[in-house]
Amino acid sequence: MRQRLQKILSARGVASRRRAEEMIQNGQVTVNGIAASLGDSADPETDEIRVNGQLLPGGQQSVYILLNKPRGYVTTLSDEKGRPNAAQLVADCGIRVYPVGRLDMDSEGLLLFTNDGAFANALTHPKQEVEKVYEVWVSGYHPGGEEKMSRPIVLDGYRIRPPKVTLLGDREAKAKLRVTIHEGRNRQIRRMCEAAGMRCTRLKRIQEGNLLLGDLPSGHWRYLTPEEIAELK
Repeated sequence: MRQRLQKILSARGVASRRRAEEMIQNGQVTVNGIAASLGDSADPETDEIRVNGQLLPGGQQSVYILLNKPRGYVTTLSDEKGRPNAAQLVADCGIRVYPVGRLDMDSEGLLLFTNDGAFANALTHPKQEVEKVYEVWVSGYHPGGEEKMSRPIVLDGYRIRPPKVTLLGDREAKAKLRVTIHEGRNRQIRRMCEAAGMRCTRLKRIQEGNLLLGDLPSGHWRYLTPEEIAELK
């Protein structure tokens, strides 16, 4: 079955789809001995695909991983500032995997990794409307702050859907909230807090769709169960 080259390279764990496009443009990829161009397609079962002269790795089993990301880790695969990245925490799975979505460096909790590009793209597509649940610690809390935070606001020119915000406890202008959102705008919850006159001091994702972080220790990961994968798909 013919597919776009960048999709094939991503599915075989060679590189992310964006990085694969760059490799094609740089002349690093050949199909049947001919330099490939961006937009080319091939059949990974019948065509000879090489990357930097090396045959494309054979098909491999799809892997789905749930990581409890600690604070202080970026979710990019490499960082120009040399900061630690979350991919290093799942490197011992033995297969090149990529993060599904993001958690900013100061946030923690549930983060998915996979080598299944189609699965990742489907899960992050806005039409999926996958619910994400967070525990949020704030300072500057005032009575009714959770109600203000529940109001839809405009971020990056986009009006977000009304989030669900529940007060879990408060003391001396500090509070812990549970926040459920459907989008994943850049630093969305932190900006929602600011719009409500509060400051987010800690942010932890505890659920995405049917997946629960549970008691998985910080910095540890586990494979998704077949039932979890089937429900997400």
